[in-house]
Amino acid sequence: MHMHRQKADEGYMVGKGLPPVQAYLNIPEIIKVAKENDVDAIHPGYGFLSERSDFAEAVINAGIRFIGPSPYVVQQMGDKVAARQAAIDAEVPIVPGTDGPVTTSDEAMEFCVKHGLPVIFKAAYGGGGRGMRVVRQMEEVREMFDRASSEAAAAFGNGAMFIEKFIERPRHIEVQLLGDTAGNVVHLYERDCSVQRRHQKVVEIAPAPRLDPKVRNKMTEHAVRLAKHVRYSNAGTVEFLADESGNFYFIEVNARLQVEHTVTEEITGIDLVQSQIRIAEGITLPELGMTQEKISPQGFAIQCRVTTEDPAKQFQPDTGRIEVFRSGEGMGIRLDGASAFAGAIISPYYDSLLVKVIAHAGDLQSSCAKMNRALREFRVRGVKTNIPFLLNVLENQKFLNGNVDTYFIDENPQLFQFQQSQNRAQKLLNYLGTVLVNGPSTPLATSLKPAEIKPHIPQVALDFAKLAAAEENNDPDAPGVLDPPKGFRQIYKEKGPEAFAKAVRQHKGLLLMDTTFRDAHQSLLATRVRSHDLLTISPFVAHKFSNLYSLENWGGATFDVALRFLHECPWDRLEDMRKAIPNIPFQMLLRGANAVGYTNYPDNVVYKFCELAVQTGMDVFRVFDSLNYLPNLILGMEAAGKAGGIVEAAISYTGDVSDPNKKKYDMKYYTDLADELVKAGTHVLAIKDMAGLLKPKAARILIDAIRQKHPDVPIHVHTHDTAGAGVASMLSCAESGADVVDVAVDSMSGMTSQPSMGAVVASLIGSPQDTKLDLSDVSEYSAYWEQTRTLYAPFECTTTMKSGNADVYLNEIPGGQYTNLQFQAYSLGLGEFFEDVKKAYREANLLLGDIIKVTPSSKVVGDFAQFMVQNKLSADGAIGEPHGGFPEPLRSKVLKDMPRVKGRPGASLPPLDFGALKSQLQESHPHVTNKDIMSAALYPQVTNDYLNFKDEFGPVDKLETRMFLTGPKVGEEFDVTIEKGKTLAIKTLAVAEDLTKNGEREVFFEMNGQLRSVFIKDKEAVKELHVHPKAAKGDKNQVGAPMPGTVIDVRVKVGDTVEKGAPLVVLSAMKMEMVVQAPKAGKVKTLEVTQGMRLEGDDLVLTFE
Repeated sequence: MHMHRQKADEGYMVGKGLPPVQAYLNIPEIIKVAKENDVDAIHPGYGFLSERSDFAEAVINAGIRFIGPSPYVVQQMGDKVAARQAAIDAEVPIVPGTDGPVTTSDEAMEFCVKHGLPVIFKAAYGGGGRGMRVVRQMEEVREMFDRASSEAAAAFGNGAMFIEKFIERPRHIEVQLLGDTAGNVVHLYERDCSVQRRHQKVVEIAPAPRLDPKVRNKMTEHAVRLAKHVRYSNAGTVEFLADESGNFYFIEVNARLQVEHTVTEEITGIDLVQSQIRIAEGITLPELGMTQEKISPQGFAIQCRVTTEDPAKQFQPDTGRIEVFRSGEGMGIRLDGASAFAGAIISPYYDSLLVKVIAHAGDLQSSCAKMNRALREFRVRGVKTNIPFLLNVLENQKFLNGNVDTYFIDENPQLFQFQQSQNRAQKLLNYLGTVLVNGPSTPLATSLKPAEIKPHIPQVALDFAKLAAAEENNDPDAPGVLDPPKGFRQIYKEKGPEAFAKAVRQHKGLLLMDTTFRDAHQSLLATRVRSHDLLTISPFVAHKFSNLYSLENWGGATFDVALRFLHECPWDRLEDMRKAIPNIPFQMLLRGANAVGYTNYPDNVVYKFCELAVQTGMDVFRVFDSLNYLPNLILGMEAAGKAGGIVEAAISYTGDVSDPNKKKYDMKYYTDLADELVKAGTHVLAIKDMAGLLKPKAARILIDAIRQKHPDVPIHVHTHDTAGAGVASMLSCAESGADVVDVAVDSMSGMTSQPSMGAVVASLIGSPQDTKLDLSDVSEYSAYWEQTRTLYAPFECTTTMKSGNADVYLNEIPGGQYTNLQFQAYSLGLGEFFEDVKKAYREANLLLGDIIKVTPSSKVVGDFAQFMVQNKLSADGAIGEPHGGFPEPLRSKVLKDMPRVKGRPGASLPPLDFGALKSQLQESHPHVTNKDIMSAALYPQVTNDYLNFKDEFGPVDKLETRMFLTGPKVGEEFDVTIEKGKTLAIKTLAVAEDLTKNGEREVFFEMNGQLRSVFIKDKEAVKELHVHPKAAKGDKNQVGAPMPGTVIDVRVKVGDTVEKGAPLVVLSAMKMEMVVQAPKAGKVKTLEVTQGMRLEGDDLVLTFE
């Protein structure tokens, strides 16, 4: 696809077989094609050969009209020295400079020594900012000259340079001229082109704002005088530098049409291109109705050049395929497009310009506002653009006031502070394409596939009477109209944790905590339930279950799994659920000094975690320690309490208090621990029966004993239903004085999950412990999860587990771990030996001293039990110390000569430097949030992987679960809501069978009615291809190409030792050269490039030792 095939009536190839630059500069070939096809005239445009006098002469000699000045004038004005002399002869003020072109760095040095610095090097035979350098240090003269000369030679075929004294703080103003062959010349006023970078214009304004009318008159008068002096015909521009004192100096004449001619057309109403053609036909300006008195500017016009350059990387050119192109339009907006369409390939050989956007309005501010709106409507995907930078310019107050000079960009670093482009739709298509080509991005535990259903979402019935009353009172936000009923959370938020605990204790009837949102799916579905499905049912839960004690929805394994496997931010999950459920307290599982990790962290990490959790919407912190180690428990309690949360200190239950033969964890052990936790200030006391070992008889004994000692403290009991006695045990707890018990909705209950909500609710109807929950609501809630559960078939525990098992009373495996152990055994081919694994678990537990088993101590026991499958055991767990200590001789044999940790492990860890962690993250992810930093403090590598995934694939949490896990079918249509009011309608069209040379497959979609495609690297096919390696993100020993381009110089070799900042290689792209510098001092270990090699962005250049 090429733009000329769509825009031109006819198209012919020029320079077949030649490199791109040589092809478009091949004058004989152009003349040959023109003659063969009866061309009447040639317009040179504003690039390529437009400033070559030999081209103009060749066109005329071939009997073809040249739409531009005469060859002599093109030559004279293109020669900076000749143009300068012409200006002197015409008495136009000039800047001191060389009398002729300079070709060596010695000549450059001689001029600089004589006239002093600063100076500017400019290409003697071309413009457009190519080959331009400003030099302010004498030691930089030779290097800068060589680079500028090389760049000019690449762009114009001649590296000769012109040197001038550099004028500080100038405005760059140019006057547009039109002349005819009869000697008439008019000016079309001026343009301000001061917003530049690397001496290339970025934004142009006509007329120049805040220009003294006297200066304007003098400047236009001098421009016309110079044009008449050289007998100029056709369109051209005279450029000046104007200082703050009203002085101005001639720079050069552009003997061609310029890129920014559009703004002059807008304010004068004159079509410059058409005028050029008419003048070339021999028509005079008066005949065209163009006399100076008839030309006047109307309003202000701005032009922004949208280019494929990355302003965040010093405007490095970007290349590649435009995947999406959508422009902004409207009244007062004009678009002059180049290769700006979906599917266009942006190569490194030509200019990076995509489209010129021109806005015209009555004043500068209105013109800026139009431009701002138009640019915000642009969508360009597949290549980087400078649009974020342009928007910052347009919103800068100095620019809006028209008070800018050529230092504007350099002196406003805030112009380079960009809001990250989300590019959500295209990233999601990339994700879907990747799944279709390479399979699931998250490992599936079984061969089962997600069901092809859309779960029925129970609706919340609206109170139409209240709606009518609210409408009548003009109060659509009236409480209770659309908001769910108030719950215990309102008591906590209005009166504090102590009032919350008191209200719980005084409540008549049994309160329930629903674990469906966390522990239930951790136990049954490997913690894989996604935010999408949790948020879908959240409004129903908020309205129908407002009298729940709490909703357990966070902490534990969900944090790690969300980041690692579901590619979701757990903090976003919490925040989104809080918006959907404002009335029910949220409860999380805090592993004491382990927070939500598997090791001890510095104390400040735990405190910071709890603080951020409360700010994000968490209420109740169930604080436990895997060994009931009191110092770890107290740290977690203090962290949660200081953050303002409700502290629910948990005693992890093991053994059997109803069995007199089990003496290690007897009643005194539990009541003493309860005393200590109450003394430490817990608001609620929890019994955490993580393995479902609390039998009904034991429940009565334990709860009654604690209630007798602590009559005012709410008691909350948690269990698992592995043995099948969970409902009976929870009913016994309720009868014995427990205030709250844990349940899961029926379709997510039983086996290693919690007891059935419906069973408990039904059993207590009409009794003093009546929960007051509606059984029909429970049924609807259960029906949703029964259907939703089928979407997670690949993780379904019932694939290998068909029932609960009372042998849990022997092996004491926690419910959540029971499922995982069984999955692990089957995946390792040990399914038939699972009974042996359970026996080994029991033996390992006894060998370790009959410890309390809950994450992370349960993992140690499980790893120990399955050491034959070589699970990675930690040499020093730093978890804590079990009741009674670790038994001998195990402790001595394991420790040998290694030091023993005494006391609370986290107490000896130095505080984490969050500032340093933020800086480290920002090196790879500039837009990290405080939530990302906190996640990285807990799971550094997992968080980095998640952020990389999110950067590449976007908000995959917005996809339906089947789409996320296995992708859509070809021909399938589906919707993705990425935010309120923004829904993507997607249809999968095809996956290409043919591979590209890079091992990619093209995947075709229709999105919102438009065709889109993405290229996905086939991981299997690419194994057979040689592909240049990429620099690993975050690896400081690897240097990647900062931009796509061609290697034109290699400055180092393997074994060289270089200092930081030393030049390594020189890249060239879009006629711009860049020196790749060493990011650190070091010795070159490998060199992956050679001169002439074509590189893509981030391709590996070299590695350091």
